[in-house]
Amino acid sequence: MTTATLIRQAASELLCYPDAALRARLPGLDCPELARFVEYARGCAPGALEAHYVETFDLRRRCCLYLTYYTDGDTRRRGASLARLKVLYRARGWELTGGELPDFLPVILEFAALDEAGEQVLRRHRAGLELLRTALRDCGSPYEWVVGAVCATLPEITPRELAKAARLAEAGPPAEEVGI
Repeated sequence: MTTATLIRQAASELLCYPDAALRARLPGLDCPELARFVEYARGCAPGALEAHYVETFDLRRRCCLYLTYYTDGDTRRRGASLARLKVLYRARGWELTGGELPDFLPVILEFAALDEAGEQVLRRHRAGLELLRTALRDCGSPYEWVVGAVCATLPEITPRELAKAARLAEAGPPAEEVGI
């Protein structure tokens, strides 16, 4: 198993809501690139990590874990992007369970840990990942360490992808003006 696979597998778990089951698995997440976050999470008081997760990912638009949101916003085009991901997963023999959308970063990371096609999905969303990492850093969230470790498994971000992330940060995700 490669380092990238281990990081993506562990990050997939760490970026899900930190319930009791995740807390119980923390000691088994032996990935040096994520050790700093695991140690932080283990040291959090009961309820503190959960509250931080909600504050970070549910209440901040720039810290969205749904990657097509960065490229498509809440538009009809996003529906097509979600459908393409589902088709890709099925074509590779992978079926979504649990009710999460196919663009949820932990879902994509789990897929990328199991199938090489998942890395292409991550690469396609590199600008969104960079925007997420930067937003997490700017709000002082330790989740930046997790997303940063994921980004480190990908080729270095290109100037074009950085420019795209900067445009997204400035303008926000695309919007749709239906009926205007």
